[in-house]
Amino acid sequence: MSAAHIDTAVRKATRRLLPFLALMLIMAFLDRANIGFAKKEFQLDTGLSDAAYAFGAGIFFIGYALFEVPSNIILHKVGARLWLSRIMISWGLVSAAMMFAHTETVFYSLRFLLGVCEAGFYPGVLLYLTYWFPAKERAKATGLFYLGVPLALVLGSPLSGWLLTHHGVFGLTNWQWMFLVEGLGASLMGIIALFYLTDRPEKASWLTPEERDALTTVVRAEEAAKENTHKHSALSVLKDARVWAFIAIYFFLQIGTAPLTFYFPSRFADAASGGEMNLFIGTLLSLPWLCSVIATRYFTVLADNTGKHRLICALMVTAGTIALGMIGLTGNAWIMLIAACIAVPGLTASQPVFWSLPTRYLGGVGAASGIAFIVSIGNLGAFFAPQIKNWADVAVGNHDAGFYVLALLCALAIVVLIGLRARNGRGELAKHSA
Repeated sequence: MSAAHIDTAVRKATRRLLPFLALMLIMAFLDRANIGFAKKEFQLDTGLSDAAYAFGAGIFFIGYALFEVPSNIILHKVGARLWLSRIMISWGLVSAAMMFAHTETVFYSLRFLLGVCEAGFYPGVLLYLTYWFPAKERAKATGLFYLGVPLALVLGSPLSGWLLTHHGVFGLTNWQWMFLVEGLGASLMGIIALFYLTDRPEKASWLTPEERDALTTVVRAEEAAKENTHKHSALSVLKDARVWAFIAIYFFLQIGTAPLTFYFPSRFADAASGGEMNLFIGTLLSLPWLCSVIATRYFTVLADNTGKHRLICALMVTAGTIALGMIGLTGNAWIMLIAACIAVPGLTASQPVFWSLPTRYLGGVGAASGIAFIVSIGNLGAFFAPQIKNWADVAVGNHDAGFYVLALLCALAIVVLIGLRARNGRGELAKHSA
């Protein structure tokens, strides 16, 4: 087995797969988060209260959580090409159908169904990357894929702002146009994915026989080593305390990230332009996510080069948590924007660094179910975050209190990250959680 063949195969897989997977993630995150851009107009047209909006924004994650694990196990059995395509096509159609959400019941139903349809995409791609990239390359690969999250709002913020200027065209409201265009775009990507993706290295016609054999051998050897060391079945991962530590970290990260997607756009527009969402405001809102693009690329490479994934993740989350609290403590639009330029990269770019920890630890069917459990249970943080924010805003009497309350909860991710090292400094996971 030639190291040169492995390196060449990894470079080819990086060039062919990761830009396309990142583009799929752009579509996924935009369809999940675009409700935050249309919040004001949507509530005015439908008569939804703040509490109803918070519940509808969060119920997506209930559907997502319930179907995440079975979806990932199906992907492991039938292959990523077929299953990821199915996920994209179905969620795009449901997202487009949000244009018909004129009542609370329809809004709740479609947001829940959107979570059901999208379930399995993110953990499915994380699992898919373990088929293609050796452990020493995986944080960089995950980081390149994860660029889709900030790029969704770098590109999607101006796009959504522009679409929201098209009110009354062909009898549709501005938010109806936004859901229709962005939803159908995802379904189109799903159809393309069916013909573009390759399930595993051994099936890749775009690799030479030597490259296929070399990459397949090293990836299978790593999987076998993980399965021999940590024998996990689909459900036994839930008996592993380290898996619950990973779940807790991801849960609190989602509590911090949710207000940045669901509430910050409309809050910034209120402070900057009296609530008007347009192309200029949308462009300004893309700046924090542009910072996250840069941070994602830099810190994932730094983490792989130094091996200090846990430490780098903890420092990034610390900076992001402090900045999130600052958003709630100022009414100045420009200070909010500067704080968001720290909070967004701190709480989003840290996530691909975090994912190097569980993907190094879990293998085989344990990886399929374990990654899905981490995402599904952890994503419940994004369900509770809008409810907590709405409660805090009402209890304190202003619309910014929820930001610093959620920041305090997000800080618990830092505590668990530190505890992960303390717990495992004596044990064998130390090598997985440096």
